[in-house]
Amino acid sequence: MCAKKDIHDTSHITYEGLLDGNKQFIENALNSDPEFFTKLANGQSPPILWIGCADSRVPANQITNTAPGEIFVHRNIANMVIHSDMNMLSVLDYAVNVLKVKHVIVTGHYGCGGVMAAMSNQQYGLIDNWLRHIKDVYRLHAEELDAIKDPQKRTDRLVEYNVIENVYNLCKTSIVQNAWTNGQELGVHGWVYSLSTGLISDMKVSTHNNENMDNVFKFK
Repeated sequence: MCAKKDIHDTSHITYEGLLDGNKQFIENALNSDPEFFTKLANGQSPPILWIGCADSRVPANQITNTAPGEIFVHRNIANMVIHSDMNMLSVLDYAVNVLKVKHVIVTGHYGCGGVMAAMSNQQYGLIDNWLRHIKDVYRLHAEELDAIKDPQKRTDRLVEYNVIENVYNLCKTSIVQNAWTNGQELGVHGWVYSLSTGLISDMKVSTHNNENMDNVFKFK
């Protein structure tokens, strides 16, 4: 009987071990499909763009049971969609206009360190400028959040609002709006993943057009 692996014990992870792991990955992949890498090398046509948190515990493919080539992934601290972030915008533009993805999903997770840091008054360094965007989300929903006495529940709710607001930010981009104007099939969604259960919760903010967007943000 195999001993259970402690996911919190990373002492066995070494540089050389990663290379050995790569060889094992190749062997397993070829055993399941001898053409696995040939197919991957022929190109990609993923239907999904995933904008998620950089947290190592939230791997897009594993938690959705999908294979390489099926999800195009962008990750940053606290799954943010910031209108001046050229990295995120470049990924979004490529995904929407070249890969022609059908869905873009902003995925946050409960227990997000970025969200928890943004809720504090502590300075962390350069990242404070990034966290300020999460503080703005708190400001928008401060009345509800301040009324939640339980700290964990308040944090969980901010995680949810952070996803919701970043879905709205995604819809405001010229990339998404132009896709809709041109009749491209494109859905935008918000999810929150639970580290403690493995379940994904849909935030029920999915949209396929800008009909419900404030008029000032609409492009014509």
